[in-house]
Amino acid sequence: MRRNLMKRRSVMSLPAAALAAPHLRTTDARAAAGFESPSVIDGNLPVFYERLKAELTFPLAWPHARERDFRSWKRRARAQFESLLCQPADRTPLRAEVVDEQPAAGYRRRQLLFNVTRHSRVRATMLIPDGPGPFPAALLLHDHGARFDIGKEKLIEPWYDGARLTSAQAWAAKYFSGRFPGDHLATRGYAVLAVDALGWGDRGGLAYEGQQALAANLFNLGSSPAGLMAREDTRAAALLATLPEVDPRRIAAVGFSMGGYRAWQVAALSDHIAATVSACWMTGLKEMMVPGNNTLRGQSAFYMLHPGLYRHLDIPDVASLAAPRPMYLTDGALDPLFTAEGIAVAYDKMARVWASQRARSRLRTRIWPDLGHVFTAEMQDDAFAWLDQNL
Repeated sequence: MRRNLMKRRSVMSLPAAALAAPHLRTTDARAAAGFESPSVIDGNLPVFYERLKAELTFPLAWPHARERDFRSWKRRARAQFESLLCQPADRTPLRAEVVDEQPAAGYRRRQLLFNVTRHSRVRATMLIPDGPGPFPAALLLHDHGARFDIGKEKLIEPWYDGARLTSAQAWAAKYFSGRFPGDHLATRGYAVLAVDALGWGDRGGLAYEGQQALAANLFNLGSSPAGLMAREDTRAAALLATLPEVDPRRIAAVGFSMGGYRAWQVAALSDHIAATVSACWMTGLKEMMVPGNNTLRGQSAFYMLHPGLYRHLDIPDVASLAAPRPMYLTDGALDPLFTAEGIAVAYDKMARVWASQRARSRLRTRIWPDLGHVFTAEMQDDAFAWLDQNL
């Protein structure tokens, strides 16, 4: 009995000695104790995060996957992606209904309702050029920006709500050189559609600090913010393809910031998207997961987080599911949200995919040396001129 008691005391002696010796460095105390220290979380990362990153080899990326046929690879990679959305595909009838239409200079402003899922009937805004159609079209995908009172209004000027108009004009001044990209595209001859993601605009009520709780509750309900948003964006693309004013063979996805992420994501998931313009959201995953990066704060990341995906595909691998269709990616060199290395890695990976399909000319990437996280009028003009040529 005495021998067992002494044995137990000897087992307890190492951590006790570490705690009783404050002069020991943390690493020394941890080594002496044989377990991780209380400071195992540093900057929202575990101290072993580099080892976790090293385990990510992206085995499903083209051309390292077992298929040598590109179409077979796309089918398998897309199926893997879709299996991780935590949200089933939805084939509920869209049942679009126009509820308001107003003339503007060179185009018509329209509000319509449609079933974005089997659970949600939402209001969308649309601009349709004057004259005979069908027209090329753009699905406009709004950003995050921690601004929830406006969603679709960030891209199409709201004519129906004075308070939202004030907010939207301030947003346009901050990020778009005072321009509403949707209205500008309409003057160039595009039909445009914008829909609120869950949490913004008509579907608001969300605050920045509430995103984690919303995400947790959706996970508990068998869904996720990112998966739901991805499925809803494919439904909006499908809606555009049904409208008589739209040429279903010429539909683009256009977005900035989180909207840029949504743009290449919906192109990866939906065959309705013929071309993509993505501004200020592209990086390699490993290059994004570095101390100090905005993504590590969590909260907004839930809208761009599919648990388990990066065990299979890197971020640019997912975007490459849209190849060889035309895609335009643009970023500012001074963008604080993405490292220069991350952007370069992603652009290079994607260039190799398009080149493998003899379609390198259909992928355009551009970094603006003196700009940050913005989509200025000059950036828009370059992107939309490219869109004219490719759509």
